[in-house]
Amino acid sequence: MSRKLIDILPEKVKFQIFGNENETIQGLALDSRKVTNGFLYAALKGSIVDGHDYIEKAIALGATVILCEKTETMHEGVTYVLTSEVRKVLGEMAKVYFGNQSKDYHLVGVTGTNGKTTVATLLYQLYGRLGYKCGLISTVANRIGDEIVPSTHTTPDVVSLHQLISEMRSQQCKYIFMEVSSHAVDQERIGGLNFVGALFTNITQDHLDYHGTMKAYIDTKKKFFDELTKDAFALVNRDDANGLIMTQNTKARKLTYGLRTMADYKTKIIESAVTGLHLKINEQEAHFRLIGEFNAYNLTAVYGAAIEMGAPKDEILAILSDLAGAEGRFDQIVDSKTGKCAIVDYAHTPDALENVLLTIKRIKNASSKVVTVVGCGGDRDITKRPIMARIALKHADRVIFTSDNPRSEDPESILDDMMAGMTAEDVKNVLRIADRAQAIKTAVMISGNNDIILVAGKGHENYQEIKGEKFPFDDKKVLREVFG
Repeated sequence: MSRKLIDILPEKVKFQIFGNENETIQGLALDSRKVTNGFLYAALKGSIVDGHDYIEKAIALGATVILCEKTETMHEGVTYVLTSEVRKVLGEMAKVYFGNQSKDYHLVGVTGTNGKTTVATLLYQLYGRLGYKCGLISTVANRIGDEIVPSTHTTPDVVSLHQLISEMRSQQCKYIFMEVSSHAVDQERIGGLNFVGALFTNITQDHLDYHGTMKAYIDTKKKFFDELTKDAFALVNRDDANGLIMTQNTKARKLTYGLRTMADYKTKIIESAVTGLHLKINEQEAHFRLIGEFNAYNLTAVYGAAIEMGAPKDEILAILSDLAGAEGRFDQIVDSKTGKCAIVDYAHTPDALENVLLTIKRIKNASSKVVTVVGCGGDRDITKRPIMARIALKHADRVIFTSDNPRSEDPESILDDMMAGMTAEDVKNVLRIADRAQAIKTAVMISGNNDIILVAGKGHENYQEIKGEKFPFDDKKVLREVFG
């Protein structure tokens, strides 16, 4: 695919050109290692790496256009596009380069701390059952129809994202559902995209290692809604304290959903059991396979979004009642010999962990004990470590602290952070086992017949990241081996 530079330059962003504006571009890259002859290289400033340091390398590899904030030298035969808004310009360029005109598809974004994957996946499954070919961009996997495209980030970089959407468009995907992370909004990875709808699930403590404060985290989420057009809809959780903040400055049509307060889409839980949910959504009753109050919120959000996009009410409920949700979210593995039930869940924030544990407490037998295996990720917000530890202790009968993805940190140091401030009585109910496989095996061993074992934090992930390397690891595989 090739385009002339002048044809993909944005109209509403300030920039200066030095060189040949008719240069033909053979590709876009923001990683110098991916540059080949005729490429445009975008030098982005990151929190760790500054792309400007790799301009010379990109030129040596064949870059003929450099998009950057500044440059010390200008090479003959190379065109430079200088702007203070490199990320914004790159997003607009990528949209035109890959031909992603929004009239060809309906793009819906889901943001929030918890529930993004489930809501996006349910929408993808729902619209597939309604007869449309769909795209999904999520933490678990990217999908083009039934084809799986592995994902490495909640939201890909702006070039990869436009390339992926271009592929979805070329394969006739009419609806695309994607998770929109706060990192993606802050780093303008969604630049150039036109959303027909945006959903907000909730905000609880997460990513403070990146954003610094909860206010900055909330403001970043809000920015996603601020940039919606008047033709889009914005559907937010009315029960969340920050729900209405999201839509304060949006041009989009404002809508709400909830369980506890008045909302455009209001749900009442009639029954919550291990077999699923019986809900009344806007006075229509239905049974669902998904479990727990948090999934009542997710289902309501999906129902509301589908109504706003014109799907028939009865069909929505009939299909949703049969869907199982996203992988690694409250996945159950039962040992038929002992009745022990293991639940694998991606819960890696304080709020998500508490929601899962409260759900387990509500649906379990009175005699069943709860054993929780939980850790915290390395190189991430350290302030949530003791909070998650306290939540596990509060809602479980026995707790095992273990490794999540320690990344560059010492696993034992992470466990020290989790145990900070614990009393001697607390420590009696805690086991420290840094080896995650051994921790899971121990949880099964110390649990009794018909007990429930929660393995939290990694969910769908089939790896463990240690010292910069990803090793094969799957919570569910370990459990199946132990159960035999």
